[in-house]
Amino acid sequence: MKNSSWQQKELIFLVLYAVVFYTIVIRRSLQLSHDHYAKLYGLRPGWIAGRLNDASDAQWRNFRGNLPILTMVFGIFALVANVLKKSFSLKAKGMAIVWILISLAYLFYLHGACILFIIAIASANFFLVKILGRTKYFSLVLWLFNLSFLVCNRIYEGYQFSIFGQRWAYLDNFRGTFRWQICFNFVVLRMISFGCDYHWTDQYNRFDRKKHIQHCDHCSSGKTCYLLLQEKRVTNDKFSFPIYLCYLVYAPLYIAGPIISFNAFASQLDSPQNIYSSREVAWYGFRWVCSLFLMELMTHLLYYNAFAISGLWKQLSPIDIFIIGYGVLNFMWLKFFLIWRYFRFWSLINGIVAPENMPRCVNNCHNLESFWKNWHASFNRWLVRYVYIPLGGSQKKLLNVWVIFTFVAVWHDLEWKLLSWAWLTCIFFIPEMLVKSAANAFPVEGAFMEFVFRELRAVAGAITITCLMVANLVGFVIGPSGINWLVSGFLQKEGLPTLGGLLVSFYVGTKLMFHISEAKQRKERTR
Repeated sequence: MKNSSWQQKELIFLVLYAVVFYTIVIRRSLQLSHDHYAKLYGLRPGWIAGRLNDASDAQWRNFRGNLPILTMVFGIFALVANVLKKSFSLKAKGMAIVWILISLAYLFYLHGACILFIIAIASANFFLVKILGRTKYFSLVLWLFNLSFLVCNRIYEGYQFSIFGQRWAYLDNFRGTFRWQICFNFVVLRMISFGCDYHWTDQYNRFDRKKHIQHCDHCSSGKTCYLLLQEKRVTNDKFSFPIYLCYLVYAPLYIAGPIISFNAFASQLDSPQNIYSSREVAWYGFRWVCSLFLMELMTHLLYYNAFAISGLWKQLSPIDIFIIGYGVLNFMWLKFFLIWRYFRFWSLINGIVAPENMPRCVNNCHNLESFWKNWHASFNRWLVRYVYIPLGGSQKKLLNVWVIFTFVAVWHDLEWKLLSWAWLTCIFFIPEMLVKSAANAFPVEGAFMEFVFRELRAVAGAITITCLMVANLVGFVIGPSGINWLVSGFLQKEGLPTLGGLLVSFYVGTKLMFHISEAKQRKERTR
């Protein structure tokens, strides 16, 4: 009872601190945006209270600008696909052909004649899988094939038709509106998934279906969760070329995902998802619209990304650099949240459920493992299934993180700053894994030791959040050349109070996350 009373008082203090912290951050952000807007790049006329809008991020600018036509196109696609399905009672192969025709029309608009490159590489991968899929060294061949194209596509910038002779050179004038080699990164993941799922069909499946159904809220109520769809072995007839091609180019998930395994996709062509009701899908869409309005408020009032793009952050004080860096991380989270949920929403309308990419807020992750499980979560699932477990899983965890994050960096793009981000993340990951192993080896006993352990976890969380900010700023904002400047700025006399203040703030934030997690656990126990 005494412990509960202390935790309630602590929670009140933590909430009050968080209110003060965000009041200071938002107020200072507004002031910085007002004082420096004339020097910032990428600001355009907005629609809220005469304010300029931060359109400095190319990815968000393109998505936002194309949102009306995307919505109209996907609305027509969904209507056509669902009407044909109900009218002709189409099953897997029938729906695969419908979605191939719809998706290829979509891809032709995006990539023009370059669609030929996609079909050619995809076909070569299909025949590779069918010919070598049951052999011992197939996994190695599959990875080498796909990694080769992943790298070559970027080096040769999507290739030119003229390399096949001047008679084909005229096709270079019809390359569409969107570079195909960018989208092809997702196609590579799907081709690997198809190959591995085919290779594993005759192997022993360690997944305990009965145990999972007993412990899963969705499956125990008669629904089918994504994990069960992924681990469910599909029949050999599903590994046909029409279903394979449909999986690679499925329009709602083609541009940005979320990433779905072949098993899960093929399973839902026959039996559409039953996790979400129509009402829940509509509510999902409404929440997305509310989140879009929040983004509009953010980009009209707080010019975080414009500061990063303009390089003006180098002229600011340490505390202002922290505020801009923290704001950029939140902007990036909300941007990807909106993009991924938009495409997932359209996939749900068409009966295909994909993993949620941002299941948890970026401000509710206090260790690296939980952060990466909840940032691009579908990619994390893909990496665990097709890279982490085949490489030995937790038995070789210290080695696996280097392989995984190097692959993630190369998959994103061939840039040194992304490799720097990947290797910095690995360096920060190793101490966390060692501490977790030590903590598991020595169980905590007694109230005092529990208190000490909780405080140490909070301190570790504060340090981890700081490291995450540094790694992401290096990878996506300042680049490796800015590391020395950033470190020296915060370790000087002027920067030390800011460093201490942000560590205290992250310590408080971590303890607040503990309370949120414990409240969720209590709620689950009362079900």
